[in-house]
Amino acid sequence: MDKPIFDSWDSEYKNPFGAITRESECRFRIRIPKDIHLDYPPGVILFRNGFKERFLNMTKICEEKDCNVYQASFYARYSGAHYYYFSYTSHGTRHYIKKTDGHLGNIDNGDLFQLTVYAPFYETPDFLKGGIMYQIFPDRFCKSGKEHENIPYGRVLRDDWGGTPYYKPDERGHVWNNDYFGGDLEGIRSKLDYLSDLGVTCIYLNPIFESHENHRYNTANYMKIDPLLGTEEDFRNLCEDAKSRGISVILDGVFSHTGADSIYFNKFKRYDTVGAYNSKDSEYYDWYTFYNYPNEYEAWWGIDTLPNVHEMNPSYLEYICGKNGVLNYWLNLGASGWRLDVADELPEDFIIKLRETVKNNDKEKIVIGEVWEDASNKEAYGVKRLYLNGKQLDSVMNYPFREAIIGYIKGGDPKWFKNSIMTILENYPKCTVDVLMNFVSTHDIERAINRFAGESCDGKSKDWMAERYLNESEYAQGKNMLKAAMVLQFFLPGVPSIYYGDEAGLQGYKDPFNRRCYPWGNEDKELIGYTKEIGGIRRSIPAFVDGKMKFIYNDNDIMIFERYTDSSRAVIFMNRYGNERTVENLSAMIENYSQLEVTRGNISENKVTLEPYGYAVMSYTEPQTETESDIA
Repeated sequence: MDKPIFDSWDSEYKNPFGAITRESECRFRIRIPKDIHLDYPPGVILFRNGFKERFLNMTKICEEKDCNVYQASFYARYSGAHYYYFSYTSHGTRHYIKKTDGHLGNIDNGDLFQLTVYAPFYETPDFLKGGIMYQIFPDRFCKSGKEHENIPYGRVLRDDWGGTPYYKPDERGHVWNNDYFGGDLEGIRSKLDYLSDLGVTCIYLNPIFESHENHRYNTANYMKIDPLLGTEEDFRNLCEDAKSRGISVILDGVFSHTGADSIYFNKFKRYDTVGAYNSKDSEYYDWYTFYNYPNEYEAWWGIDTLPNVHEMNPSYLEYICGKNGVLNYWLNLGASGWRLDVADELPEDFIIKLRETVKNNDKEKIVIGEVWEDASNKEAYGVKRLYLNGKQLDSVMNYPFREAIIGYIKGGDPKWFKNSIMTILENYPKCTVDVLMNFVSTHDIERAINRFAGESCDGKSKDWMAERYLNESEYAQGKNMLKAAMVLQFFLPGVPSIYYGDEAGLQGYKDPFNRRCYPWGNEDKELIGYTKEIGGIRRSIPAFVDGKMKFIYNDNDIMIFERYTDSSRAVIFMNRYGNERTVENLSAMIENYSQLEVTRGNISENKVTLEPYGYAVMSYTEPQTETESDIA
């Protein structure tokens, strides 16, 4: 046949593309070759995990030269990931049409197709759409020099900004992470103009609450800024000054565990409070699980400095999600939302309650989850999660895109890259896609420039990683590849998230070396300029706010794709390799090519010439017509 049996990415076969809302229609069509005898009409079989299959008869709607076309419609009643395939019987033998190559129907071989169903009321905040996020590890971004009071004991205050973070364990094998370089909230505030010039519209802060390790994921007091970072007033000032520049601030919420060294557990008797470790009569005792009181207790991944909490304990739930709880306290001080640490380990009911609290404060506040896999079908601890059904998360950290981008730039199969991207776009609700957190580096993984040009750190010791830097030629190569990756990061659907220092050439293998100090005074200014350039292009074309996407062309070197809405288009050309490449006859491959104008790059005479690792952009935005209210 000239056409495939089924193609889940083609609206001629499945309409609409991708996820659907409950009670809306999803139409399926398949093409059966005429030389296949059918005992009776084919059908589409759908089911959810844990529920029986549902068979929908398909009706023949037309004949084509070499095939018959059958159709059925499905109206989903329940949210979640549905799975489907097709079936027909020929001469008494039942055959199946399942998925191969990411989206195509194949007879008697393949995987299940997925249809994600979500609530019709599901919306995500507008403030992040079309923007640029900037992730900051607070201790390492900028030190204001402001004097801070009441610094807790046990901290090593370093004066060698840019030095190698402590990483060696003590005699018991424990790494205390107790060295601090002094980055603070005032330091971040002092760099707001820099971030604004970079095009940043949202700052995501790693934890800022009082904690006794520099990463601050072992919370000591959810209601207090860590003294080395500043005060609640400093936080309010940061949010207000950021807002005046069109920048919002998102906080990191660590709600699956606390620190053992905290007002809640108080294992080391730092605080005057009666912690759960101190007495069974503690108001916090029921937050935790003790096996053999007080020294044996449930801890996050067995790390005894991070005791797990019962998130659904009424007292804890009220403390976090109550009217006067943690969430509202910081939202009222200026935060625009929360990123949830280890969302996989938070009960669904807790996330639902958390979302209700955040949205009751303001529906424009956002909830982003740390999920490393496809969040539409993630299974955690034996349960299929419904993160994207409309009652839980707005967005997730987009690790699937990160792996696809890095793998592709390092020479991966273009078809694999395309399938990886399109699978997420197919499985996620469109409103989620528009606010996905797209990154190539974070505080949990090695920096992208090291992944691109450095020796692999897999299986290597911390000693090996500690002082391992790229040489001059490796850095040049890594920088070129990083720039190519950033084109994808900035122009694919979602919101680019820059991990502080990536734009300045900061290097680093895994934790804690990916958390080095920002290199003020030693920045790669050319790379910063490049980041500003692609950010400026992103902001200038409305299609990057919520535009759909389609791939136009790819070979071993060149990728061409389009973002589009009804009134705006952007076509992106990218060369992932170190040789100049030219693509000709653009008008034959790009619809309405004559409508487009050159935004950036060497494009003329119906061809584009791309420098090594270079890119080009063509775009069109329909002129807005004045309304009577505009004239008035």
